[in-house]
Amino acid sequence: MASAKGPGRHKRGKRPPRQGEDGGHQRPALTEDALPPVAWRRHALWGSLLLLLLALLGTAMVLARQFQENQMQHRLEREAEQLVGDIRTGLTRNVQTLQSLNFRQRSPGEWEGPALEVLEQNREMAVLEWRDRQLRVLASRISPFHGEALAQRPRHERRQDVATACAQAKRTSAPAYSPSYFWPQGDGRGQEMMEMCLPKFQHGELEGYLVASYALPGLLSELLEPAAARGLALSLTEVDGTHLAMAGTRPEGAMLSAEHLLELPGHVLMLRIIRPRDQSELTPWSVTGLVVGMSALMLAVLALLARDMRLRLAAERGLAEALAFRQAMENSLVTGLRARDMQGRITYVNPAFCDMVGMTAGQLLGTSTPAPYWPADMVNEYQQRQAIRLAGQTLPREGFESVFVRSDGSRFPVLIIEAPLINAQGIQTGWMSAILDLTEQHQVEAQSRASQEKLQATARLAMLGEMASLLSHEINQPLSAIASYASGTLNLLSQPQADGTQAWQDMTQAMQRIREQAERAGRVTHSVSNFVRRRGQAQGLRREPVSPQALVQAILPLLNLQARKEGIRVVVDLPTDCPDALCDHTMVEQVLLNLARNGMQAMADDHPPAASGLRVLTIRAQPHASQQGKTWLMFSVTDHGIGLSPEVASQLFTPFFTTKPEGTGLGLSLCRTVVEQHGGALVHAPASPCGTVFRFTLPAVSPTAPVQASTA
Repeated sequence: MASAKGPGRHKRGKRPPRQGEDGGHQRPALTEDALPPVAWRRHALWGSLLLLLLALLGTAMVLARQFQENQMQHRLEREAEQLVGDIRTGLTRNVQTLQSLNFRQRSPGEWEGPALEVLEQNREMAVLEWRDRQLRVLASRISPFHGEALAQRPRHERRQDVATACAQAKRTSAPAYSPSYFWPQGDGRGQEMMEMCLPKFQHGELEGYLVASYALPGLLSELLEPAAARGLALSLTEVDGTHLAMAGTRPEGAMLSAEHLLELPGHVLMLRIIRPRDQSELTPWSVTGLVVGMSALMLAVLALLARDMRLRLAAERGLAEALAFRQAMENSLVTGLRARDMQGRITYVNPAFCDMVGMTAGQLLGTSTPAPYWPADMVNEYQQRQAIRLAGQTLPREGFESVFVRSDGSRFPVLIIEAPLINAQGIQTGWMSAILDLTEQHQVEAQSRASQEKLQATARLAMLGEMASLLSHEINQPLSAIASYASGTLNLLSQPQADGTQAWQDMTQAMQRIREQAERAGRVTHSVSNFVRRRGQAQGLRREPVSPQALVQAILPLLNLQARKEGIRVVVDLPTDCPDALCDHTMVEQVLLNLARNGMQAMADDHPPAASGLRVLTIRAQPHASQQGKTWLMFSVTDHGIGLSPEVASQLFTPFFTTKPEGTGLGLSLCRTVVEQHGGALVHAPASPCGTVFRFTLPAVSPTAPVQASTA
């Protein structure tokens, strides 16, 4: 220890002079107080860089923190707006519920039960009252969840609030809310209340009011989802900041708050939400790491830029190839293409358009109205059309026909289809037109019209042939009946009769039948002629009210003659309550006669007998179900013959298809056409136990509507 303190120990910062050195010229020591100017400048530079780096880091931290707080504030404001929307939606839903309560009940006794159900389902409501036009209480229900709080004071003390809300509700014919008021309780506490008045109208006249008392704390606890308000302190305040109701726990320390207006008809509240501030902060190390990461990201961006340049070059080569391909395609088109700007100047034409008008692209590009290919006598019309298009009224997408002039002066028709020309920014820069030369098409159309006229002449001849076939088919039945009655008359004349009076009566009846069938033949001829003529002219038949009994009785004598020959029994089922049919009675009689004779022929002796041995033909009429407010009458003709095979059934209504050697194949086709022209339908189905039933419907005369003959 003594040696450490001896005289040989020197002080720190100095050294003993070496032997041989001049003790009078010692070099001064380089201490911190005597640094050279260059060193000072170097340290100052590094210090400045360090201070700049620290300033940048601090600024980044402050900006990041401020950005985070701004984001939190914006998010909180959005949450406040969403919560206000939830409250407003809940109040609107309550108004709809109360409106249904308004219109569902008629007396106070009936009103109280549903009102209690509404209060039990909506805890934010404290009281429901039904008041008349003078605001007198007709019925009242207190919520079981607020009964004790509201029983301390009489309810008439809030009459002024109710009157204020109901006056506005009456004026606006919509629900209105009163300003909030404090409702004290017996233990010194209380709660803020608010009245909602809903007017009740009956046939446009004010009948009364439905008044709902809301507890403002209930608006926060019942109308907001718990998940939406979790972690928030909510409060309803007046616009001036007076607290009215609160929900949740107010956080301690730093906090963020947001406010949003709850605008109700008649009153405005403020919803305020408070959330604790996030205390997490960015550290300098995280900022440094962010800078390093951004530097790495910058290098990656440079690499991506280099890659993007390579891709851009490849895309430019692709675009050049696509442009060459497009030009080659446009040059090969036979459709003319023309582009014009918004002022009507031509900016592009393809070779097909140049060939069409007989001009070069240099002669067309840059030209405006009047265009060199417009006819001189149509310039004004074309200019008006272009002015309409430039004014924003687009032309039809299917195009329009026009006339152009070639350079040699010849005119030719064209079809122009135009569409807006939109650039890459979505802005219209002009119009693109596709132009077709219609010269050949018009020639083809002229030839087609000539061919169509020939076809129409052929169709008229075919219609004449069809009418002749129909006449020969339909006139055969009354002529056969006339022949049968004439034969019967001759038999009566050729045989001596003991009773001359009875013979004379029989011959008289036969001659009457002959006259009826002759008249029927005339009516059939006239009806078939009108039917064919009107069908060609897309017109209907002459309709008049005819009873089902009259339709059946008109053909029953003819059916009985054939039925006696074939040994078939004809059964007629016509209820007395059947309405009249609105139809052309001659044609409908012919339909019934054709169907009945076909049924008897299916049960004739030359066909195999039916399995059940039934030889009964049934004609039935009955009312049909109304369709779209229209009454129908359904007729059915049922035979018990051999039935229809699937092959025959599939072609049954085909014209000229027949299974009879002497048939024309027009009977059923005519029947279906007649029924369809009356608006009905003709169908067939297997009968039980065998045979076939044909059903068709006709429009019936409504028993309450006036009956008039009509031509449809």
